[in-house]
Amino acid sequence: MNTRTQTNEGGCTCGHVRYQVVADPLIVHGCHCRGCQKNSGSAFAINALFEADRVKLIAGIEEEISVPTPSGTGQDITRCKKCKVAVWSNYNMGGLRKHIRFIRVGTLDDPDQFPPDVHIYTSSKQPWVILPETDLRVERFYEFGKTWKPTSLKRLLKIEESAGIKIS
Repeated sequence: MNTRTQTNEGGCTCGHVRYQVVADPLIVHGCHCRGCQKNSGSAFAINALFEADRVKLIAGIEEEISVPTPSGTGQDITRCKKCKVAVWSNYNMGGLRKHIRFIRVGTLDDPDQFPPDVHIYTSSKQPWVILPETDLRVERFYEFGKTWKPTSLKRLLKIEESAGIKIS
């Protein structure tokens, strides 16, 4: 069994903010909700989810802003203080706001290795975006037990236990 821990780095456009992630993602979302469309200025956002304690700022100064979301819970977006590029977000996701970081895949040095595991909120997907037939997709959000890999579910359980909440 392969039990390696992957280390990846990323950063903003100007290079001021650099971060390191020491883990494989819990899951990678291709999110097609209207909020992601507006916040990214694109047809969808691709986010790799990691435990917050596995994401380390290694250079630069970031700033955090809160923006509204269609759910009403808002999201906290962490940006480079200089160029304002968003590098990760924190969403409420059942009370796990400060425990899971949604890394913007495009800010990773090697984003090609993080294709979406699932496409979410496809009910609001732009009609001209064509998803491969083999890609997992849901109209809104998924059931954790049916979508996440068993190893990721174990990691999520540890987060839930430490936060004293249950979402999966």
